[in-house]
Amino acid sequence: MLSWMQEAVKMNPFSSPFTTAKCQALEKGGARPPPSRVVTEEGDSCEFGSNHYFMLCGLGGILSCGITHTGITPLDLVKCRIQVDPQKYKSVFNGFRVTFAEDGTRGLVRGWAPTLFGYSIQGMFKFGLYEVFKVQYSALAGEELAYEYRTSLYLISSASAEFFADIGLAPFEAAKVRIQTMPGYASTLRAALPKMYADEGLTSFYKGLVPLWLRQIPYTMMKFACFERTVELLYKYVVPKPRSDCSKGEQLVVTFAAGYIAGVFCAIVSHPADTVVSKLNQEKGASAGEVLKKLGFGGVWKGLGPRIIMIGTLTAAQWFIYDAVKVWLRMPRPPPPEMPESLKKKYGLA
Repeated sequence: MLSWMQEAVKMNPFSSPFTTAKCQALEKGGARPPPSRVVTEEGDSCEFGSNHYFMLCGLGGILSCGITHTGITPLDLVKCRIQVDPQKYKSVFNGFRVTFAEDGTRGLVRGWAPTLFGYSIQGMFKFGLYEVFKVQYSALAGEELAYEYRTSLYLISSASAEFFADIGLAPFEAAKVRIQTMPGYASTLRAALPKMYADEGLTSFYKGLVPLWLRQIPYTMMKFACFERTVELLYKYVVPKPRSDCSKGEQLVVTFAAGYIAGVFCAIVSHPADTVVSKLNQEKGASAGEVLKKLGFGGVWKGLGPRIIMIGTLTAAQWFIYDAVKVWLRMPRPPPPEMPESLKKKYGLA
């Protein structure tokens, strides 16, 4: 599939920032491609839009999502417990105190293994496929439409990627919630997975998939679209010099700031579905509709405060790590999109 997509993109004649760049030696009598079409710079390790590029993006996703989600396991554990048992875990600080008193330090990192494996898989597909879909959809739309409707391009590309990413995440998310919120059920991933299969079969691994889609797809759409547009606005109105004049470190600071802003919006948009996922995986045999009805409007917003802190920091760190991996691996990093010359002429701006 990637080969087909790559070839389709290579035939795209437009100069959108999302199109494939050609970096190859000139053949005899051949003409050098126009500079506006070249995204890859000298010293880059791969060609923008190549299978190698997409694979490295997937690696960046594994590192950014796996490391960050695992790192905040204690906060995620407390958040889940507030959602499923607000009478016992009344606040973030109370939740940490109760958990530490009952289970000690090890209790605070309960569920780290499904978090690490699940979100590493999810990150690989989320970031890797996002880049694939963004390139492909941009090629199909053409230069002018890709620029004018770039927010829609970010939204549909991220939604497409997250659809597949959640299929990989769902079994591990279900195991994580059981480990964190059901005392005595299982304390490790190795114990949880066989028990889940013995109790409910394969259904137990994917019973939360639809609520997971409802949580993660809006979250990811906001995460990518808000981030892309925030980066564009920061360079346009806040950063005092062009991106090309900024050092790699300065660019990473902009990446972190844009990621945190995007993360706050992500947390708010996806929190009700996140609460339903947590409660659904705790209550055997319950449906999403039953859980939602039982929680009510106020119940689905339990734990929003810690989740804003968690997701804001998480999203900022993910974008920072992802962009840092691109810098470290010397991958092409196209600048924010600019209006094509054809549109400038059309609107009388050229």
